[in-house]
Parts: sequence; C-alpha cells; structure tokens
Amino acid sequence: MSQAISPKSLRRIVFFAVVIAGIVFFGYRYWKAKQFSLPEGFASGNGRLEAKLVDAAAKEPLRVKEILVDEGDLVDPGQILVQLDTVTLEAELASARANVAATQERLAIARAAIVRSQSEIKLAGIEVERARKLVEERAGSQRELDVRRTKLETTTASLTEEEARLQTALQEVEVAQADVATIQTRIDDATLRSPVRGRVLYRLVEVGEVLAAGGKALTLVNLEDVYMEIFLPSEQAAKVKIGAEARMLGDNASGRAVAGNVTFVSPEAQFTPKQVETRSERDKLMFRVKIKMPEELVSSYIEYIKTGVRGVGYVQLDESAVWPDWLQNLVVPRKQPDDSVNPLNEQS
Repeated sequence: MSQAISPKSLRRIVFFAVVIAGIVFFGYRYWKAKQFSLPEGFASGNGRLEAKLVDAAAKEPLRVKEILVDEGDLVDPGQILVQLDTVTLEAELASARANVAATQERLAIARAAIVRSQSEIKLAGIEVERARKLVEERAGSQRELDVRRTKLETTTASLTEEEARLQTALQEVEVAQADVATIQTRIDDATLRSPVRGRVLYRLVEVGEVLAAGGKALTLVNLEDVYMEIFLPSEQAAKVKIGAEARMLGDNASGRAVAGNVTFVSPEAQFTPKQVETRSERDKLMFRVKIKMPEELVSSYIEYIKTGVRGVGYVQLDESAVWPDWLQNLVVPRKQPDDSVNPLNEQS
C-alpha cells in the first residue's frame, strides 16, 4: 500500500520543479541570445524598408479622361498611367498645322518671285548690252540705252525686295512649325507616364475631375531605389565607410538576410527616431545611415517588396570582421521568373 505524499514534500517538489523550469527557461534565452549575438566589428540598428515617392502630375489645367491603373498596381517606366482630355489642344494643333501650310505657300510664292526677278534681270542685262552696242555703232539712241539701264536697276531692286520677302517667309514657316511642335508637346504631356518602375501608392483623382497646373494624379513608390535607414551613435557612425557591406533582416523574414551596401552616412547628428522609447537612447545624438538593396535583387522580387516593413540593419565597421553564420544565409536573385517562393517574407 503506497504512502500519501505529505504537503511539505509536495511543496518541496513543486519548488524544485519551478527552479528547474526557470533554469531551463533562462538558459535557453541565454543560449538564444549568444547564438544571435553580434560579434565585434559590426553595428546594428532598427529601421524599415523605404523608397522614394514620385508623383505623376499634370503640366497644365486639363480634365481627367481615363485612369489606367489603381492603387497597388506595379508599373514600368514609360507605362501610361492617366490620360487627360486634349480636345482643345487638338483644335489648336489643327489650326497651327493650317498656319504652317499657309506660310509654306507664301514661301513657295516668294521663291517663284525670285526666280522671275532673276530671269528679268538676265533679260534686262542682255537688252542693255544690245543697246550699248547699237549706240557705239551709231545705230541706236542714247535714250534707249538709258531706258534699258533703268529697267535693269529696277529689276535688280525688285530681286532684293523678293529676297527679303523670302527670308520673312522662311521665318514665318519656322515659327509656325515651332507652334505645332509646342502644341504637340503639350498633347504628349497630357499622357501621364510612369518615370520609374514602382507601385501605385495613392490614387488622388477620379475621371472627370480637372487637374490644376502641377496637380497630382497619382503617387508612386519608386522601387528602383529601395533602402533601409538605421541610426547609429557617433562612435560607431564614425567607423562606417561609404560602400561598406551591410545586411537587412525583416521582422517576419525567413531568417535569410538581404545583402546591401552603405550609400549614405549623415554628416550631421540628430536625435534618434521617435520609435526608440528608452530614455538613455533618446538622449543620445545619432547619425542616420542608409543601406541600399541591390537593384538586381529588387527586380527579382519586386512583386513581393513592400515599403514600411520593419526590421534590423547590420553594418560592417571593420573590413576584416567575419559575418556571423546567421547573417550569411542570404537571399539571392531568382533563376526563374516564375518562382513563387518569397524569401523576403517567408516564415521560418
């Protein structure tokens, strides 16, 4: 027959069980911290993926005719985003082209007049020479020679006048053609195209609205320039070199880091960002460091990249320092464009 455990023994067993559980728990946390500790020669800081914003805006007041993209859509450079109404501009273009035709007609008339004047001068010169010979042979009158000479001078003056008209006609044609080119450029500018490869962040207008000059129709996230900004204390920031190796690790990543390079270190100190809550860190002046993601990696996973994702950025301060194993498992560009695995956001 088994003996019942006394309350004192039970309390003792529970005590030892709690102690053992505590040792296991804190031992595991210590082991985990040591496993992911950052060795000498590196620095880290909290940050988030960011990209520059680009606006698609109208150059002059026009009505929105058609919007071809929506928020969240990926767009390529040169892709048509918004089409503005150009009915008025098309009418101006037709008028300008008609003016070009009219000036070209005046130019043709001026050129024909010059050819006619040149022929008249040639004939007048022949008549003068003939009249001069007749006078020398005493077979013609001096009056007839004077008349021929006067006609030659008159036709020569007419040629000068026609040449001036030709220059005026040429300038009129150039001005008319420039007007056509200007209006055509305004029509082309009414087609808003994406200047970058990116994602539509905000749709700011609807069909039928009139955009003012400089009015924004869409705001795009430029995914050709994706980066993470972290803040380091002055002692560490002073050791960071432009072009230094760096790593980015998202909070919800699969444990695979993204390799990058330092492209900017702020020359001016600033306070740490607002998300840092500890007073000791808030009181320190920090330097902003920008880590850029490689363009080939961005292009390979562009459909998965989302700005605003928080994570940690790591910077190599000493070129001889060796990256720890857990930061050497890197995301690499996809070999096949149809790969469906997203290493930037895959849960481990």
